[in-house]
Amino acid sequence: MGGRCSRLSLCWWNAHFKSSVLEPEDRDLGEKGGRTDPNAPPAFSEFSLDELRAATDGFSPDRIVSEHGEKAPNVVYRGQLPDSGRIVAVKRFNRNAWPDPRQFLEEARSVGLLRSDRLANLIGCCCERDERLLVAEFMPHETLSKHLFHWDAQPMSWAMRIRVALYLAQALDYCANKGRTLYHDLNAYRVLFDADGNPRLSCFGLMKNSRDGKSYSTNLAFTPPEYLRTGRVTAESVVYSFGTLLLDLLSGKHIPPSHALDLIRGKNFLMLLDSCLEGHFSNDDGTELVRLASRCLQYEARERPNTKSLVTALTLLQKEAEVPSYTLMGITREPATSVQPISLSPLAEACSRLDLTAIHEELEKIGYKDDEGIANELSFQMWTNQMQETLNSKKHGDSAFRAKEFGTAIDHYTQFIECGTMISPTVFARRCLSYLMSDMMQEALGDAMQAQVISPEWPTAYYLQAAALFSLGMDKDAQETLKDGSSLEAKWNSR
Repeated sequence: MGGRCSRLSLCWWNAHFKSSVLEPEDRDLGEKGGRTDPNAPPAFSEFSLDELRAATDGFSPDRIVSEHGEKAPNVVYRGQLPDSGRIVAVKRFNRNAWPDPRQFLEEARSVGLLRSDRLANLIGCCCERDERLLVAEFMPHETLSKHLFHWDAQPMSWAMRIRVALYLAQALDYCANKGRTLYHDLNAYRVLFDADGNPRLSCFGLMKNSRDGKSYSTNLAFTPPEYLRTGRVTAESVVYSFGTLLLDLLSGKHIPPSHALDLIRGKNFLMLLDSCLEGHFSNDDGTELVRLASRCLQYEARERPNTKSLVTALTLLQKEAEVPSYTLMGITREPATSVQPISLSPLAEACSRLDLTAIHEELEKIGYKDDEGIANELSFQMWTNQMQETLNSKKHGDSAFRAKEFGTAIDHYTQFIECGTMISPTVFARRCLSYLMSDMMQEALGDAMQAQVISPEWPTAYYLQAAALFSLGMDKDAQETLKDGSSLEAKWNSR
């Protein structure tokens, strides 16, 4: 399975796997309102340096899309993946940014499990030699900074500003619910606009030493007070930064919080409001947004609202909810491109038709021959009684799977997975189909994604993701996933 970034050893996976397994609450794919993205990319992949070099024309300066160009310590490129043709954003880190490759991979995989229509989702990484790169969905309509501070044709409307605030709050709430409470350097450059004009929060801000809470890079005038006192950021610090973004949306300018709070306390908050919006919103709505910003900017972190209450408050202020974002933004929406037919293997064909019986037959034929985690199971059998019990759970699951007793198969495979002594993408694949047979589509998608996390170049994991996506009505993403799987299978066959 060469070609992409080498995976960590099986021993390391055994030690760390439980933290990356999708818990039940992670399997809520398909919801709207910031929970998950029905147009999300398939799942997290690991790319080779050669692939990303080809995608960016050798990291050409002409491909740079980050605000400060080549002078920035970490540069973002617009790339096009050679296999699928997908347009992506590729962030290339300074060589000293991530000295520990394992920490980088663990962090990237963790962020890569997030999937929300409020995020510019992370879809892959590369960790070769001294290179550290992230690959994310490409957002074609630039940053909030551009549309708010440097607009050309028209200022952002009040309704769109409220939508930006709401979607951003939903993104932060989604991340908090998934255990990613810290977001670093939250500012107008981190908010991007997708092809439909919808605001998305960049996933890159979730990656910056988010475990130790020590990194923060911004102008000190906009830094949370507790960071200046302790050198650390917390979930409440993120809410403070959100408050500074509310000030940006209110004023159309980047106003230091201390100055804004002085105006609010002096009842001069009307001076905060963008003159371009005069007469386009009610005084009550303007007053409420100012009040919410001031709550976010409280000196004491415990007095700030949490992300859930931010979502509730901003939902009440939402205007023109039925109007598409691209209309509010004055963006010409590009027509959807038709999906080109692709040559499919028998398993891929079965998944494309959502023919579960045929998928079952193909998985039975494949068995465990491509499964590194189980390939040498005979050498493990005499280790311990616990190991023997683990293998027995797998064997009982396999027997039930062959007999099409899918509920029983789910139970035994779950016992095997939860034991954690061995890791098998094939077990996840088989439990995925068992979930599909049991009308548990979201759980099936979670297992297919986890199979790919374990074995990033295994086409079967992609095909099963496609079947789960088809079952959830996410046909566009299912077609893209089939294409990715077929490209990988063609590479395998050429070897």
